[in-house]
Amino acid sequence: MKYLLGIDFGGGSSKATLIDTLGNIVAENNVEYPTYYPKLGWCEQEPADWIKAFSENVTGLLNKAGIAPEDILALAIDSATHTWVMCDESFRPLRPAIHWTDSRSLKQAQVLREKHNDFIFEKSFHRPDTIWTLPQIIWVKENEPERFNEMKYIFFEKDYIRYCLTGVYCTDYIEAQGSMLFDCNTNQWSKELLDIAGITEEMLPPVVKPTDIIGSVTKEAAKRTGLAEGTPVICGTTDTVMEVFASGAVHEGDVTVKLATAGRVCVITNKPYPNRHLVNYAHVVDGLWYPGTATKAAASSYRWYRDTFGGNYEGLNSGAEQVPVGCEGLMYHPYINGELTPYADPLLCGSFIGMRATHTKAHFTRSVLEGVSLSLLHSKKTLEELGISISGKATIIGGGAKGELWRQITADCLGLELVKTVSSDSSLGSAMLAGVAVGVFSSPIEAVNVCIKEESITRPIAENTEKYAKIFGEYVVVHDALAPIYQKRGKT
Repeated sequence: MKYLLGIDFGGGSSKATLIDTLGNIVAENNVEYPTYYPKLGWCEQEPADWIKAFSENVTGLLNKAGIAPEDILALAIDSATHTWVMCDESFRPLRPAIHWTDSRSLKQAQVLREKHNDFIFEKSFHRPDTIWTLPQIIWVKENEPERFNEMKYIFFEKDYIRYCLTGVYCTDYIEAQGSMLFDCNTNQWSKELLDIAGITEEMLPPVVKPTDIIGSVTKEAAKRTGLAEGTPVICGTTDTVMEVFASGAVHEGDVTVKLATAGRVCVITNKPYPNRHLVNYAHVVDGLWYPGTATKAAASSYRWYRDTFGGNYEGLNSGAEQVPVGCEGLMYHPYINGELTPYADPLLCGSFIGMRATHTKAHFTRSVLEGVSLSLLHSKKTLEELGISISGKATIIGGGAKGELWRQITADCLGLELVKTVSSDSSLGSAMLAGVAVGVFSSPIEAVNVCIKEESITRPIAENTEKYAKIFGEYVVVHDALAPIYQKRGKT
């Protein structure tokens, strides 16, 4: 038997999945790595931590699977879009990577909107905001000029990791779409956008297809990771499209609901929908796109809550199950890193509202889960307002989807049947994509037909959906009341 390897790098951990050529999951492994918050609004990661996590993941996976490294036909890596690394002429990082959730470039994004908003939107399909690489590069130029002047190459997260395996410098067109440096109409780096950033095309990687085999594991990387020298490595792509792929959403009209570091509601379409409320990316299936709405802190809200207040997910979920819908008036807004849909406002802050002496830790736990799901409802409503129809069924993906309670809360909030597959992790998508690249699967659709297996369906409880509809009205009113306060704080 031969195998395919996919490795994902998310907001705070790396997940590896090994499948055989029949589409069966053989082994999985997970390694966490730190995220650093050196200043208010800053969010950074160390590239060295990614490389360490990669090696630990491969070692753990091979031990679990009990296979020879030579039996791996190919591998692919995916990671969160927008997270970038600036390197010197020797391809060494000049500073920690700026994570996509970082909001230090608030002023730079504002200037871009004032001076170039329509032009940038026309080229990139997106409105300047702190999540994009373009304003972050300008922040470095203005605040760390010495490092900026030393910069010779720009990597995106998965591309840097893959470079350390192969020595090959490149990226894929979906990743490039997330940089705000790429012309989504012509599929080329935009000279005009590069001029705005103050960089040249020579600083950016050549753009290839996600399924292109771009190189192989070097002798040095083989010693470091335990992989076999010469193992084919494909370009790969971003984590969200790999989750969409791994959920089986490869046909127009398919819907996914994501509970990962960020939360998303996506609908597969045959064209992009440029709009300030949407994030538009191409699919790995030719001709398809997956325009989606996004809430910035979904599972990362729950992780923050766990890490800050203590406990483990199993115990927290157990307590929250005993709390009624609506948490007896306690409400959480998941804006701990600002918010995307529908506000595109990095100044928003998270909040617990409506606390009483009768509330317990279990109430706070459930309110976090409900608050994220209500934010996803806001995302769903935004898509519908733009004329993108959503059927009564969706596939739920991301680490947060593992919790039965959170799946039920989300199904109730959205009023949708949520299908959970055996795995929808982006690392599975990357393993499947590697199989497409080397001919194990003839197409992404065949890969889905072979690999994706349904595990359960969570149906909404009509009574709860009605309750959440009323709570959602209050949820929006609270935002409207607090947003001016956060705006005022952010400008002082």
